[in-house]
Amino acid sequence: MIRAPLPRSFYARDVLEVAPDCIGKLLLHDSPEGLLAGRIVESEAYRGPEDLAAHSAGGRRTPRTEAMFGPPGHAYMYLLYGTSWALNLVTGAEGQPQAVLIRAIEPILGLEAMSARRRQPSHKRELTNGPGKLCHALGLDRSFYGADLCNGPLFLAEGPPAEVGHSQRINIPYAGAWIQKPWRWYERANRYVSVPPRI
Repeated sequence: MIRAPLPRSFYARDVLEVAPDCIGKLLLHDSPEGLLAGRIVESEAYRGPEDLAAHSAGGRRTPRTEAMFGPPGHAYMYLLYGTSWALNLVTGAEGQPQAVLIRAIEPILGLEAMSARRRQPSHKRELTNGPGKLCHALGLDRSFYGADLCNGPLFLAEGPPAEVGHSQRINIPYAGAWIQKPWRWYERANRYVSVPPRI
């Protein structure tokens, strides 16, 4: 599977444009075990200082969030619950800390390696139906913090079109009214979407 990475111009747009456009794209990691790939089937947008659910809410700039303030088309990695890594795509203009959280993928290449890493049968939806699960399956960790998604072993590429649905974001109870923003997108009827709706 030879695919060209998406250009930086894909990421250099408002996060509310990039996040839905991620659905159906391929997420690829040219790993030591070989090429691993999955179709992105769920994403969430986090819109920077104005967004109380974002790590950069209020313009918060720390060593943890620094990658979000850099140029678009780089990876922002963070720990979920102190145990699992999550992959985010930095979007927008430099200095504008927006990011797309990749919440779920449908595995399509390298399932044996993903299965071994996750200790899950390759046919199980639990293999990659969550942000921490997909990072574990693809071998993504702190070492990918700030990685250039346009020039490196981790990248997005064009994939088949998807029928896209959207809903409010999930698992951010601290965000108050911002949890109600309809900023989660998913491929309709895909069984790898993390939580309902999967229609």
